[in-house]
Amino acid sequence: MQALIDKIKSQIQLSPKAEAYLFSIGKVKEYPKGTILIRQGQAVNKTFYVTGGCLRSFCVDKNGKEHTLQFAIENWWISDYIAIHNHELATLTVACITDSKLIEFDAKALNHILTLFPEYEPFQRYILERHLVSLHKRILNQLQLTATERYDLFLKQYPNIEQSTRNYYIASYLGITQESLSRIRAKKA
Repeated sequence: MQALIDKIKSQIQLSPKAEAYLFSIGKVKEYPKGTILIRQGQAVNKTFYVTGGCLRSFCVDKNGKEHTLQFAIENWWISDYIAIHNHELATLTVACITDSKLIEFDAKALNHILTLFPEYEPFQRYILERHLVSLHKRILNQLQLTATERYDLFLKQYPNIEQSTRNYYIASYLGITQESLSRIRAKKA
């Protein structure tokens, strides 16, 4: 938990009361590989900060095909923000693809920090902007880059993920088949 507090303090001045509040609402937890934290179709009230391991968020379409939206590695946040902010059931499933260490927050309590401690707002804005930029880049990459170029960017963004995740997850993140991913890897080798 202290690492997250230090990260926040590197961005903003955080009062001792705000720091104590974060400690009071954050729960450090460890989950084994395969744990489902949020299941598509269920109520969502948690958000997670990753201190170790790797998670992914994905949806399953009406044909049963999985589409990976995000991988979350150390220092990343993950949840189903559509469900939280629109007060809907989960549109995504969030699962641990490795043994993972997380800080779990009640989403309402974390959001309430902005009311209690306005000094936290610039950090929250920074996180939201970073998330928005990441999603916009991902959309533009899907529209403009070849599968090979998207794979190269993926390896730069997640340099050690290939050893700990299934090819199917990577292919679904890139928007290609597993066979196409195998061909790309073969050409690179």
